[in-house]
Amino acid sequence: MRVTMMLADHAQVADGKLFISGGGWSSCGPGPTPCSVAVIFHVPWQNTNEKVQFGLRLIDEDGHPVIQPGPAGPQPVHVNGQFEAGRPPGMTPGSEIGVPMTFGSVLHLPPGRRYTWVLEVDGQTGDDWHLSFATRQSQPAPGPGSAPPGP
Repeated sequence: MRVTMMLADHAQVADGKLFISGGGWSSCGPGPTPCSVAVIFHVPWQNTNEKVQFGLRLIDEDGHPVIQPGPAGPQPVHVNGQFEAGRPPGMTPGSEIGVPMTFGSVLHLPPGRRYTWVLEVDGQTGDDWHLSFATRQSQPAPGPGSAPPGP
């Protein structure tokens, strides 16, 4: 299965289409950052009408799960799910069905680090199923008497 992934400030699915705002970034922050992962699963014709299990997790540069605050306390950032792409009547054999999905949250990540979203489909992952980004370094606060930035 092919997969297309993109980072965005916001993404949503409506009427089977993917709507992306602020997409294609690879660095963010520092500070709280809205982060959506837009995914299109390109399901081959022969795999339609079958359940597909997937998992998406965020890891740090050392391969450890990223932990974020949540309603039940600190939790790893991950989502698991499943879908089934139906084969419409009259679909040409060999065609692909695009299944768009989005996953979003506000991330609170330290500056100057690298992170990777890792997608697994039916227990498998591919090189192009990884989406990496970095957090920018913190900027020092202006000292007394320093001029504000110019236009």
